[in-house]
Amino acid sequence: MSQLVYGVWEGKPYDFRSAPIPAGTELPRLEDLDDFDPGNPVKAFIADRGFLVFDASVSLIGAFQQYISRAAESSCGKCTPCRAGTAQIRDQLESLERGESFPVRLNDIGEIARILATSSLCGLGQTCARALLDALTHFRDVFEREIALAKAPSQHSTLYMTAPCIEACPAKLDVPKYIDCIKDGRPDYALRTILEKYPLAASCGRVCVRFCESACRRQTVDGAVGIKMLKRFVADQAYPLAEGVFPKNLTPPANANKKRVAVVGAGPAGVTCAYHLLLNGVAVEVFEAQQTSGGMASVGIPSYRLPKDVLKAETEGVIKRLGGKVHYGKRLGQDISVDGLLARGFDSVFLAFGCSKGGMLGIQNETPTPKGYSSGIDFLLDVHKHVECGEPVSLEGEVVVVGGGNVAMDCVRSALRLGAKKVHLVYRRTREDMPADHEEIEACEKEGVVMHFLCNPSRLVVENGRVIGVDLVQMRQTDADEEGRRNVEAIAGTEAMLACTHVFAAIGQQIDRRSLALEDGIRVDRKGIIAVNPETLETSRPGVFAGGDCVLGALTLIHAMDHGSRAAAAICQYLEEGRVSPDPESRMQAVLANSHLLEGEVISIPQRLRLRASVPELEVEQRVGNFDEVELAISKGEAYHEAERCLRCYRLYSVVTAEPFGAVAQATL
Repeated sequence: MSQLVYGVWEGKPYDFRSAPIPAGTELPRLEDLDDFDPGNPVKAFIADRGFLVFDASVSLIGAFQQYISRAAESSCGKCTPCRAGTAQIRDQLESLERGESFPVRLNDIGEIARILATSSLCGLGQTCARALLDALTHFRDVFEREIALAKAPSQHSTLYMTAPCIEACPAKLDVPKYIDCIKDGRPDYALRTILEKYPLAASCGRVCVRFCESACRRQTVDGAVGIKMLKRFVADQAYPLAEGVFPKNLTPPANANKKRVAVVGAGPAGVTCAYHLLLNGVAVEVFEAQQTSGGMASVGIPSYRLPKDVLKAETEGVIKRLGGKVHYGKRLGQDISVDGLLARGFDSVFLAFGCSKGGMLGIQNETPTPKGYSSGIDFLLDVHKHVECGEPVSLEGEVVVVGGGNVAMDCVRSALRLGAKKVHLVYRRTREDMPADHEEIEACEKEGVVMHFLCNPSRLVVENGRVIGVDLVQMRQTDADEEGRRNVEAIAGTEAMLACTHVFAAIGQQIDRRSLALEDGIRVDRKGIIAVNPETLETSRPGVFAGGDCVLGALTLIHAMDHGSRAAAAICQYLEEGRVSPDPESRMQAVLANSHLLEGEVISIPQRLRLRASVPELEVEQRVGNFDEVELAISKGEAYHEAERCLRCYRLYSVVTAEPFGAVAQATL
């Protein structure tokens, strides 16, 4: 990191203006700040925790004026300290920049900053003036000197406002903003906020794994805000009004430059990429191996969690309404190729074909594959064909599913609905170690799934080519690994057979290696997934980008949509400039994540207890035996109550440089 000149960080002042930094001095560490914009050194950094100056020529008045101006723009206006205070500080700093001053002005600014920090009702108001107050307290002489000179140097601020829930979300959805819209009684505006990031609002509101809720500051009071249930509410409420929101207010511009992009895969990553490209006026054609859109979300998530009509409307429906084309039954490596698509005149290709192959257990008697044994993914594909196309699936007898993730949960719950006499879940670790969503685990238990923890299959028991059972060995916990998770080992002599008619291995997914040929020029890593530039999603072949599960491995719907959105931005830049460069938001996100700047905070202003709303569900006796949706939407009253629980924990960050972000790199081209 550049050498610190002066500043205040977490209440501790640093001043090295007249003397070098003493040996052994412990300084604040901000990772990735030096790489924020190569060739354009960082002069200062301002945050909720303080400010740091790396260039003595920086104008504090100018830097804080831009910082507070952004805070004033973002104030919700519901409390006077933030609404009026940010505007007053902004105006006074602006007048100081113009050379208009009088002796008490700095005192006035400091007092308003103190009131802001101690009396505001939301996170933005409480934090946006902290650094300014520190600067006025410890470095008032810098302000006075600038006022006397009445001439500020040229400098530029890259401002970024975020919140813990936003940074935890892979797609960086502005959660407090759409919750504000719910508070104001405008679910249509809330939906518009979501649609700025991705088109699958109703789908994500049903199956999102809620990274945002894990980061919610409300947890320190009375439980995280129900962000997922609010997203579901917004989508269900606003879609009847959607003609006024989508696509009417998201009309794609004319494709003036006649650029064409091929998207391989109609899952969440591919559809999100196509969506943003179409909104930017690029012609898009999507090529999908299956006969329906949605990708692994369609095949791997049963209808009781995600109704297929909802998913289809937000995938195929969105693309067609925006003027894109979808071609079904086009499998990469069989019906189409990267070479072939580029030869057909597409200017760029986005690969988003997902992980469609399920992993197997690697135990005795798997080969040749006996009847009644398959991967969890193949079983869920059969379930999909049964529910959507009426193809018969028979599950007489008892079923064993091996695994502890959400795919395993979907398998056991689907097996119950298909008439299995009894369903067992086998997992080699403890219940606490299961990676599946805790609500999914609880649903399995409610519906009657028999759980076998600290057990592992060692052999399929096969008779006349058919599974009749599986041998299970007991496991015990051993020492913890580097991440604190305890390992397990088999206990000799504890093998016992569990009789069953079906065994499904729900232990992982991988891409179909036949999808890419050597002549495609796409490098893959040793795990078989596509290697990309992590910032731009470019592959080893110019003009070809990749994202979603074929790059990440089998992750979540929200991760896939994030990749789709990022890929679309990169492709648009590639089509326009012939190159791709990182954007300031992604660079700022790296600084925050690697420096842990959004961790370790607590609520500073007392809050009245407001218990979290509960998501209504079908009763157990109503759901087992059919694929009707289990989770239902909350009411308007419950949604408003839940939205009011949001603490609006915005934080504002500013990187001050001599030149605008990207200007130096652009000048060298």
